[in-house]
Amino acid sequence: MNMNSNIPDRGLAYISPNAKIGDNCKIFPFVYIEDDVVIGDGCIIFPFVSICSGTRMGKRNKIHQGSVIGALPQDFNFRGEKSECIIGDGNIIRENVVINRATHTGGQTVIGNNNVLMEGAHISHDTKVGNRCVFGYGTKIAGDCEIEDGVIFSSSVIENAKTRVGQGAMVQAGTTFSRDVPPYIVATKKNTYGGVNFAVGRQHGVDEKTLKHIANAYRLVFNGGTSLFDAVNQIVDQVPDGPEIRHIVEFLRATKLGIISKK
Repeated sequence: MNMNSNIPDRGLAYISPNAKIGDNCKIFPFVYIEDDVVIGDGCIIFPFVSICSGTRMGKRNKIHQGSVIGALPQDFNFRGEKSECIIGDGNIIRENVVINRATHTGGQTVIGNNNVLMEGAHISHDTKVGNRCVFGYGTKIAGDCEIEDGVIFSSSVIENAKTRVGQGAMVQAGTTFSRDVPPYIVATKKNTYGGVNFAVGRQHGVDEKTLKHIANAYRLVFNGGTSLFDAVNQIVDQVPDGPEIRHIVEFLRATKLGIISKK
């Protein structure tokens, strides 16, 4: 353990001697840290947090009261194998958040950088989360999901297993979905397409012309009256090329469960 870390009362916290704690961390009383844990520099771990074996945490994370990081996977296929929970840098993890490690040997649950997980959020085994995402109160993400950068989940969202959410998408409060949510759109509480997410697109520096191209692409997908396969081909033929349009095409072509429905 690095003695540069600030532990107000080590007698009231359990920190395994095998855990590796970075410089300038602040670890409050009643924290529980198991073996095989790595915590990077400058992290703040508030009281009553549990950080379990297999956790690899980067720098400047804040973990609030009652959260459990690297919890055993809630998966009937789990047989006690060694796996990991990877947390990047600069994340804010609020009260009572649970993040499970992966199910099988060599597997990883991954949380990227600068995400905010609000009270009661749950990220399940083997899910991969990008950067700068927001998970609203009580949002539950099932196992084996993929969430790209800049996604916003409002409160009480349920994402079912093996689904994907594309970059810059927003999922409205109370939505439960079992199909993919494509990039740059709003998914409504009725589990349908609610238009292009113009506000977040602008925040991420997408210009107005490109936003119009994105809207045209999704008109072909959701209002074109054709199959997704044909709609994607129409996007390639009819919508001016650019990084965002190429990303939409790649995302749609890779879907295995299909995408949310039109209005």
